[in-house]
Amino acid sequence: MKQVLQSLRTGTTEVAEVPAPYPGRGQLLIRSSKTLISAGTERMLVSFGKANLLEKAVQQPDRVRQVLTKMMTDGIRPTLENVFSRLDQPLPLGYCNVGRVIDTGPGVEGFQTGQRVISNGRHAEVVAVPLNLLAAVPDAVSDEEAAFTVLGSIALQGIRLAAPTLGECIVVTGLGLVGLMTAQLLVANGCRVMGIDLDPAKLELARTFGAEVVDLSAGMDPVAAASRFSRDRGVDAVIITAATKSNEPVHQAAQMSRKRGRIILVGVTGLELSRNDFYEKELTFQVSCSYGPGRYDSSYEIDGVDYPVGFVRWTEQRNFEAVLDMMAGGRLDVRPLISHRFSVDDASEAYELVDSPKPSLGILLEYSQQGAAPLLRTLPTDRQGTPSAGKGISVIGAGNYASAVLLPALRATGAKLSTVVSAGGVSSLHAARKFGFAKAATDVDAAIADPEISSVVIATRHDNHAELILKALGAGKNVFVEKPLAIREADVDAIEAALRARPELLLMVGFNRRFAPHTRKLRELFPDPAARRSFIMTVNAGAIPANHWTQDPEIGGGRIIGEACHFIDLLRFLAGSPLAGHSARRLAADTASIELGFENGSIGAIHYFANGAKSFPKERLEVFSEGRIVQIDNFRDLKGYGWAVAPRIKLSAQDKGQRAAMAAFVTAVETGGAAPIPPDEIFEVARVTIDIARGLR
Repeated sequence: MKQVLQSLRTGTTEVAEVPAPYPGRGQLLIRSSKTLISAGTERMLVSFGKANLLEKAVQQPDRVRQVLTKMMTDGIRPTLENVFSRLDQPLPLGYCNVGRVIDTGPGVEGFQTGQRVISNGRHAEVVAVPLNLLAAVPDAVSDEEAAFTVLGSIALQGIRLAAPTLGECIVVTGLGLVGLMTAQLLVANGCRVMGIDLDPAKLELARTFGAEVVDLSAGMDPVAAASRFSRDRGVDAVIITAATKSNEPVHQAAQMSRKRGRIILVGVTGLELSRNDFYEKELTFQVSCSYGPGRYDSSYEIDGVDYPVGFVRWTEQRNFEAVLDMMAGGRLDVRPLISHRFSVDDASEAYELVDSPKPSLGILLEYSQQGAAPLLRTLPTDRQGTPSAGKGISVIGAGNYASAVLLPALRATGAKLSTVVSAGGVSSLHAARKFGFAKAATDVDAAIADPEISSVVIATRHDNHAELILKALGAGKNVFVEKPLAIREADVDAIEAALRARPELLLMVGFNRRFAPHTRKLRELFPDPAARRSFIMTVNAGAIPANHWTQDPEIGGGRIIGEACHFIDLLRFLAGSPLAGHSARRLAADTASIELGFENGSIGAIHYFANGAKSFPKERLEVFSEGRIVQIDNFRDLKGYGWAVAPRIKLSAQDKGQRAAMAAFVTAVETGGAAPIPPDEIFEVARVTIDIARGLR
């Protein structure tokens, strides 16, 4: 299927052939008929992409500070590799879509195949959209009109925050698509409206919609005009829908407002506010969040959990419905806002127009509905890697970590790369092109069942690991799975039984710190397997929001299962002895101290803390044994104490052993060698980690 993508590195727009998605749980699959380019938002994205690195940095100072901190702790090379990996990933454009339902995922009710719907789906021939992010289109509303619904809901949410009443004087600053719809909806609400802009054509449209106007290009004074407009009382509210770096719109809004007036920011402006502007009049200032309540709440948007109408009357979806009702009743007319129409094949030309000084307003992309081709979930690429004998490897998951770390490590092994799979298709296409896979896909089952592959690498969200491991083992494939092995003990049992039934297969978890050069050196420094050791592992994990998927016990398993397993495995490896006992105490869900005992008498403490400073090394290991101490800082620096000549390894860049771990797996597959990590240790660490996490909860 065709999809519009943009490069964040160069700003170029591409219409790419992307594998079609499947509808997941609570999702609908929609074949697009029209999509609307959001000129304001998408112009900013294109401009950001075209900016050079210095200009990008100036636009995102917070990100620059994060990069500098990471350079100090991890080194320059891995930090820059991570930055460029993110910039390399293509950005799917668009969020104003209309089309017809062609399939539904599990748990979907209230929609039927063939029904017309609007959604915040991308500029793509086919999109998969969660249930709460779409709405049915009334018969009286055309597809072209319906494509404006999502932008209309942004306008409507700004109005709801302003809480206008019949007869109030409202100013709309910035008469782009959102501003012009805001003006219409306010007029329909019985308000007196004044629009401010630089473009005479947009001002004329606002006038036809019933608003008075102020032409900034003609030198008109908006504050004086607002005073006259409000009969010298000051306006009741100002809704700012402009996109500018200037602070002037907010300053002017404060000047033209009456005492205790309301200012709502829907667009993007400078926010260097004057205290006196707000203090003297006791003004209210609020930033509007997109479509309305539910936005950025994963339980609402992804899981489909609706808010009770008695408590949250206007959610995102109900705002969509309200806008469609206004269109159907003729109170919101978006047809005059359409300035251009392009076939999706010509989307690059449309974006050139968006980024040019040529006049444009509502730009529609159109999708052919004649003889729609069957959906292809696996596509060959034209960028093949180095030919290699034998069977290949498929990868399930192409997110940030996979693209930045796992896939470069896999490519470095010289293995034959077959298929890379992702849910939406865009990241798998990018990974296939970049790393030389033969195919990009959204079809997991086909990639696993492929008779031309011997192995599967799994790099998905944690709750999928067990299911995918069992599928791969059942299909007779070797498995490399990113940690954790699983998030439930019953799944660990099932995987262990499946591997015992296929002893010829390899199963490896990405416990890469075992393979780091510092870890190998440490083993050399303490060669006596009978010696008892004491370990202190300090992990400055950093805070992650409570609503992040890794924190969800049902998806990520929590950070103890999701990440602390790394360090339990590392100490198990260094002790060279099975675990004999464990205990743990916690300060918060992701801040805990774990104590481990081993059968050979060694002991270990893992301090997994999320309440520290980022400038401190993320990982520090101290090992005490036989009158000597070894300290490893962030897998860059190793120091020994107690030797006549103190051992030292100091690397210019962090090396956590990812490449060595992947190389060990590929070598074992190709040579038929032993598993790089003994299976008994994999299952032991998984069970102990799950038990610790359960106890901490």
